[in-house]
Order: sequence, then C-alpha cells, then structure tokens
Amino acid sequence: MSERAEMKGPVTRRRRTTITGSGPVKQANGSNSHDAGEKPPQSPGAEAKIDDVTMHPSNGKPDREMGASGQQPPHSPSRKHMSVVEEFNERLSCHVLQESLLSSASGYSNYRGILNWCVVMLVLSNARLFLENIIKYGILVDPIQVVSLFLKDPYSWPAACLIIASNVFILATLYTERRLAVGTISQRTGRILHIFNLTSILIFPAATVLTLTSMTPVGGILSLAAYSILFLKLYSYQDTNRWCRQLRRMKAKRLTRSYSCPSVAQSNGSAVQSHVSYPGNLTHRNMYYFVFAPTLCYQLNFPRSRRIRISFLMRRLFEMLFFMQLLVGLIQQWMVPTIQNSMKPFQEMDFSRMVERLLKLAVPNHLIWLIFFYWFFHSCLNFVAELLQFGDRQFYKDWWNSETVTYFWSNWNIPVYKWCLRHFYKPMLRKGVNKFLARTAVFLMSAFFHEYLVSVPLKMFRPWAFMGMMAQVPLAWFVGRFLNGNYGNAAVWISLIIGQPVAVLMYVHDYYVIHYGSTT
Repeated sequence: MSERAEMKGPVTRRRRTTITGSGPVKQANGSNSHDAGEKPPQSPGAEAKIDDVTMHPSNGKPDREMGASGQQPPHSPSRKHMSVVEEFNERLSCHVLQESLLSSASGYSNYRGILNWCVVMLVLSNARLFLENIIKYGILVDPIQVVSLFLKDPYSWPAACLIIASNVFILATLYTERRLAVGTISQRTGRILHIFNLTSILIFPAATVLTLTSMTPVGGILSLAAYSILFLKLYSYQDTNRWCRQLRRMKAKRLTRSYSCPSVAQSNGSAVQSHVSYPGNLTHRNMYYFVFAPTLCYQLNFPRSRRIRISFLMRRLFEMLFFMQLLVGLIQQWMVPTIQNSMKPFQEMDFSRMVERLLKLAVPNHLIWLIFFYWFFHSCLNFVAELLQFGDRQFYKDWWNSETVTYFWSNWNIPVYKWCLRHFYKPMLRKGVNKFLARTAVFLMSAFFHEYLVSVPLKMFRPWAFMGMMAQVPLAWFVGRFLNGNYGNAAVWISLIIGQPVAVLMYVHDYYVIHYGSTT
C-alpha cells in the first residue's frame, strides 16, 4: 500500500480476480464488485483513492482499473483533465491554413443559397414590373382579339386552307418515290421532279401570303412554318429513299427477295414492331406517320414506345393549354405596350431612350421565349410523340449550360440539328468542303429560313433576322477563342437576352412605318 493510503487508515487490499459469467461488475470508483456472490468489505479510506489506482498483485506496480470494455471510464478524472487541456488549447489556437469559400482554390461549389436568392430577387423585381404595368395600362388581355388574328376573314380561313393544300406536295413526293422504286422513271427524272416539288413548297405559300389581303401576319407565320417543316421532312424522305436504292443496287447480286436499309436499334423498353423494308415503306400510312411525327429525319423503322400513357398525355395537354394562355396574356399585357412606347424614341433616334426601351423589352421578351421553348419543345412535341408512340424523345439537351455559341445551336433544337448534320453538313464534308465553310453554310441556310418566316408574313423585306443569324458566325468564333467556362456561358445568355429584342424592335418599327405611315 502507499504511504498516503496508510495515513488515511487501514485499507483492505482487494485482490484482482477474473470473473467469468454474466454477473454484474461495477467499477472501483466507489462502487461494489461481486466476487462469487460475496460482497467485499468496505473501508472508510477507500473513497479517498486518487485516480482509482490499485496495486497489481504480481509486480506491485500501480494499475489503473478499466471499465468493462477495456478502456478508461468515461467520467474518470484523467479524461476530465484531458478535456480541460483540450479546451485550453482551443482557446489558445483558433486559426488553421484555409482558403476563403469564394476563392477558386477552396474547391467550394455549393451555391444553392445564392441561386435561391437570385430566384427570389427575380420574382420580386418582375412582380414589381407586373404591378406597375397593371396600374399604368389596366387589364389588356383579350382572347377575342387573339381569335381575330387567326381568322380575319372567318368565311375563307386562308391559313387553314393553305396548310390543307400541302397534301398535294406530300402525295407528289410519295408517288415520285414509287415510280423510282419500280424503275418507271429514271433517277435523273426523279431528281428533277423532287427539285421542282421542293421548290414549289417554298414558293407557293409565300406567293399566297403576299397576294391574299385576308391573310394576317400570325396566320402567315403559322402557314409558312408548316411548309418549312414539310420542306425539311420531304427532303429527308427523298434523300433516305435514294440511299436505300443505292444500297439495293450494291446488294442486288446477293439479295433476292426484300432489301432493307440499316435501321436504328430499338430503344430500351420499346415495343417490338414489324420491320419495314424498302420499297415496302412507300405507303400512305408510313408517309403520313412521318409527316406528323415530331422529327425531321426520316428512317424506315422508328423506335416505338409500348403503349400510350394516358396520365402523361393529359399532363402535356394541360401544359399546352395553360402555357398557350400565359403566352398570349404576357404578349398582350406586357410586350405590346412596351413596343408601342418604343416607337417614338426610334423615330427620333434618341439613343439613350432607345437603349432604355430595349432593356425594358428584353425582360418580357426573354421570359416569353423561355416559356415558348418549354411549351413547344417539351409539352407539344412530347404530346405528339406520346400520341404516336414515337420513342425518340430527345428534342433538346442542356443548352442552358452552353459555354460556346456552337454548343447552344447544337443542343437547343435537336430535330433541326439532326437534319442539318445528316442532310447538309456531313454531305458537304464528304464532298471535300472544309468544316468552317460547311458550318457557315449551315448558318446561311438557317438565316434564310429565319428571314423567310418573318419578312414574308409581314410583307416587307428587311435583313434584320438574316443579319442576326449570320452574326452568330463571328460571335461563335469570338466566344470560342477568347471566353471559356462561365464567361462563355454568360456571353451566350447575353446574346439571347439582348439580341432578340433588337430584332423585334427593328421589325415592329418598320412594320408600323410602312403600314401606318407614322409611329405613335
């Protein structure tokens, strides 16, 4: 025993015994320990032991009694001493080597709170603008006015009749392909007929819109858009069937019955459909399925879904109706007054007021463009695809993450991008044209169709849409060369937000000057 223990009085030495079994064992810090069911005698000096130290029976060295797990008791004085030391160390040292969160070297990337803040600020700022608009102009939404835009002459319905007349060009393409399949006409004659038919698809509706006084600008835009889509579809149809004939000639010595073109494999979960082979695809059913399918690129066997999901179809239908009404309301309530108030600064060439009007128009214009994107590329195309059990639903990609202008134009409208890549860009590369010229030619064709869809319905020829599309070529080079990452993405967004209102104001100004003689 230690001298300190002897000074405290007689202490009964406890012998360390290994106990087997499940009997309760209490620690030595003043608690009892059972040995074979016998309670050891207590000593009045036992409570005065420091750090719970006992003498080991074999070597006489002090031994710290352990808990049942072989570690120190959680509330032992030694642990309290360590916790006190650590607390003082924390008080003395509070700095470590680290970077600020907003520094790029910190590796921090969770900015969800800042994004939520931006959304809240955007909602509040636009709510103020909307309230200001209501106070200044009142309620301007008028559904009857929208109907009158489509039906200026309700007894003639020129836009609807023009779209119905497009069946003539569809059947002409189908019957020409049938004659080519059986060899009734030569390949040269068939190509001439296709060129004449495709040229007529662009000229006939344009001439009709320009000559009919009852054709409204909105009806003209819808009619020309339908004919432009039909032009791209029928070009792809005749191009694909021409490839099938070339493949049939190459396999003529080996195949004796049916000759099929390579088709895209069915997507996961698609239903097993009957395989169509050339020339078995030259039917009215196959042709009109392609005409109404949400794609511009023809193939003999499209991927198909197993069934029509009624709940999915109803959701898309509700979105179509809701966002259509929202678009009309925003245009009537927000854009039209802003455009009307912008005419005087443009007439007087007041530069500061022009910039102010432009920035004021940029917000509603961009919001309407975003809503239109969701309405058309997600709601409408998915509705049609579900109704036709069309399996390929990739109508857009993550264009909002575009860091280059080229990436944006390649991902925001996948049907057009696939058509340009398959029937325009790659054929030019196979003919030896370099990539830059081929890419420029694609923008040139896109600029033509943009101008075609705007100038003809407005019955005035201004190069603003054409110049805006062709300006994408140097802009794409500049952004790709000098801006990377977030800077490139910001440049793409700025071009979308500012570029479109400039073209809108230019066309509206010229339209008012030509048709009304002066602007108000």
